[in-house]
Amino acid sequence: MSFPTRTRAQESRTAIARLYVTMRHLFNRGYYKPSGRSGESLREALYALKPEIYGSIADSEKVELDGLVYIIDRLPLGIEECRFVQLIADEGYRKRSDLEVIIPEKRRRNCFRLDEDTMLIEVTRGRSEIYDILTHLTFMYMEAHKIARNAKDHDGHLTHEWKKLEEIMLGGEGEPEGQYLGLEYRDQAFAYLSTLLGRTYEETVDAFQRLAHSRDERHGLFHTVYWLGKLSMEEDEEEQLERQIKFSSTLRDRIGHHFHGERWATYIQDLLVEKGWQNRPLHIISANLHSVVNSLYGYAALQEMGALGDDWSLYTVAELLSTSEKREWSQQILEYAHRHGMYSIDRTAGTNIKVQVFDLAAIQGMSLPPELNANSLPQGEEAPLILVMDYAFGEQAYELMDELLKPFESTPDQMRNIQSINVMGKAGIVVGDKGDLMIPDAHVFEGTADNYPFQNDLTLEDFEGCGLPAYSGAMVTVLGTSLQNKDILKFFKETSWRVIGIEMEGAHYQKAIQAAAHIRRSVPQDVKVRYAYYASDNPLITGATLASGSLGMVGVRPTYLITAKILEKILR
Repeated sequence: MSFPTRTRAQESRTAIARLYVTMRHLFNRGYYKPSGRSGESLREALYALKPEIYGSIADSEKVELDGLVYIIDRLPLGIEECRFVQLIADEGYRKRSDLEVIIPEKRRRNCFRLDEDTMLIEVTRGRSEIYDILTHLTFMYMEAHKIARNAKDHDGHLTHEWKKLEEIMLGGEGEPEGQYLGLEYRDQAFAYLSTLLGRTYEETVDAFQRLAHSRDERHGLFHTVYWLGKLSMEEDEEEQLERQIKFSSTLRDRIGHHFHGERWATYIQDLLVEKGWQNRPLHIISANLHSVVNSLYGYAALQEMGALGDDWSLYTVAELLSTSEKREWSQQILEYAHRHGMYSIDRTAGTNIKVQVFDLAAIQGMSLPPELNANSLPQGEEAPLILVMDYAFGEQAYELMDELLKPFESTPDQMRNIQSINVMGKAGIVVGDKGDLMIPDAHVFEGTADNYPFQNDLTLEDFEGCGLPAYSGAMVTVLGTSLQNKDILKFFKETSWRVIGIEMEGAHYQKAIQAAAHIRRSVPQDVKVRYAYYASDNPLITGATLASGSLGMVGVRPTYLITAKILEKILR
């Protein structure tokens, strides 16, 4: 009897499982060496997986530049110089020490440079953040080994290109340390660098320019490549120079215990109690912190400023606010909103999730955009409240929503008057292109048997005639977007799972909502849920992954389309 061979999708799923199990083991153990046996296990699993976001990770000579720029923007400045990386909890460094806080360009997390060899990274968003960091570090070390190999010839001697890069970094005779060659030698510098990276001159210049947007030249591509290669070579030559990743005991004790989420939800409850709003109808929106306030108050604020055009739509206003020329308008809209029923909760309790609360009783008589189809609103105790929370990160979504839906401490047996829970987010799409809309009817939690079908109060019909393609089906909630490859995504897309996209929070949100509605019964069982996503990337299309860059203005229209539809249903 012959047995079928394993498909690439099955092999990839096994690789993800190995990565997940290995990272949990290393976290519980407390430390590991990237060049040791444990680090090798992570590298082998990532190599077997070949995630799309890391492009040419499997090429032994070509350094993956898009992936490198992507992860460098999400790791702290100077991490390429550090032999030791320690993941810590919120342990008082920001409040009680004089260490400078380093916040990565594309990830809101506090980091601290302890000394020339040690970087501390504060983790407050749960296991998903740990997996995210470890995956990025593993990829970074893999590319560092490529640079180190390319820096030596077949006889083990340093190449001419590496010596030139070292000269560029350390300065020649009479030049200060760290100065690059003058502009007249810039072409030669890029040529040396492109040889070391195994990439074309054009690819190297493009990567340099992309990184220059977030890092000054002192910490740009030349600096990153030099230090990654330097430490990797030193590690190969001397055992005592091995790199090490540690997890603090406080972090290991706190993870999974809602340490931050509970305090965060308490701040929100305190505001509602202080205002006497415990029994008011409440609508929760997980989204960005600009589209709701701009949609509700933009028209009225611009009218007061005398800047509202006669034929402006909500999307005209949104696009103008996204331009650098009109960005100051956003601050004026915020000031207007704070005078007309908006309250900000900036105390995040380490979650990095800020909150806005809108009292819709205060917007009576204001000019609202026609896209909201707003008629008269209920008054007094019947006037709705809207709570907008910033995007959560992976598993953190369960912690925050679970705590947010708990009964008030003063009335533990009383059901909360929560009318709807709305989730708007960016996601990877597998059936369309960047900027398209996805309206899910189920969340499938990758790597588990957990599936969450639900009745979405948003439908394809709601977006008919909007000018953007929209798709309906299941969404896969993944452990990390950087762990996906084409084989797995094609399996989900082409089989009866009828998956339309991937994201990181949906299953976690729905798990908390269903527990609150059907088990704890702290919210009504018929609470309306609305999920809608717009595509930030398509990992099945080469050059359209997250590493290819941000959406830019392409993301403005879908963001405000979804926001307007959610607000229209709330206001009705």
